Amino acid sequence: MDINYFSKVRILDGGMGQHLLSKGLKTKGSLWSATALIDEKYHKLVIDSHLDFIKAGAEVIITNNFSARKTRMIQNKVEKHFAYANTKAGELAFKAKEISKKKIIIGGSLPPQNDTYVLDSRDKNIIEKNFYEQGVLLKPFVDFFYLDVLSSSKECKIAINICEKLDLPVLVGLHVKKNGKLPSKENIAEVFEKCKNKNLLGIILACTSPEIIENTVDEIKELKQLNEIPNDIVIRARGETVPNEGKNNQNNFEFEYDSEDVEIKDTYESEQKSKYDMPPSSDSEDYDDIEDEDIDDI
Repeated sequence: MDINYFSKVRILDGGMGQHLLSKGLKTKGSLWSATALIDEKYHKLVIDSHLDFIKAGAEVIITNNFSARKTRMIQNKVEKHFAYANTKAGELAFKAKEISKKKIIIGGSLPPQNDTYVLDSRDKNIIEKNFYEQGVLLKPFVDFFYLDVLSSSKECKIAINICEKLDLPVLVGLHVKKNGKLPSKENIAEVFEKCKNKNLLGIILACTSPEIIENTVDEIKELKQLNEIPNDIVIRARGETVPNEGKNNQNNFEFEYDSEDVEIKDTYESEQKSKYDMPPSSDSEDYDDIEDEDIDDI
């Protein structure tokens, strides 16, 4: 993949989980969208959902394995399906690309390997092993890896090293809170100082509201001017966005960040904060364990 692919604005897909639910997916436990990978009867639904976003104008799609991380599979007693589910996520995304007959780029989702929106305090070697196990299954089907809603430089650095070993470039997705910092209490500049890498495609602010993005523009702009961040700044919401042949849905926000002056334009999509593509917490089938601030952020 061209390391400068994001030197111009690109349109990425929206939230697969919520879109799958809107199309009839019945989830099991806290597996969320991973249910559609384990259960073969939903495979066509996954392909159709990818195609919906492609038809809506997406140039980049992300594999549907956010909840197919090892810890989530263990918690739901379906660990035996780990390899199958992650391989299937790559296969179904690739199939959608073939059916579309368009020049679609596929990103392999490497999500937080423990819980979401919090620092993974586990041993570095365990986290590294988890990232590798998921990445190696996705590699045959993807053009790059997408670090999907990470919360610390610790996780980012580990994941980027794995991406380098697997010889694929990486797009980093950071979750930033109202105070402009990650759950690890680091700011964006601190994360990138610790995670510089030749295979870095750019950054994404993931599961973050338009207001928070606006508040972090100056910091991102400064990094860009100092040539700290390669290529353009990419902003992507993994919130609920139901494709409608390129037409915007009510309550959606659309932004795009220009590499020259970082002005708000027109690509960031996010529906109302009550709907977003994040799985339930590992301890519950609803969102009770997510902080109010996290809900407000999305």
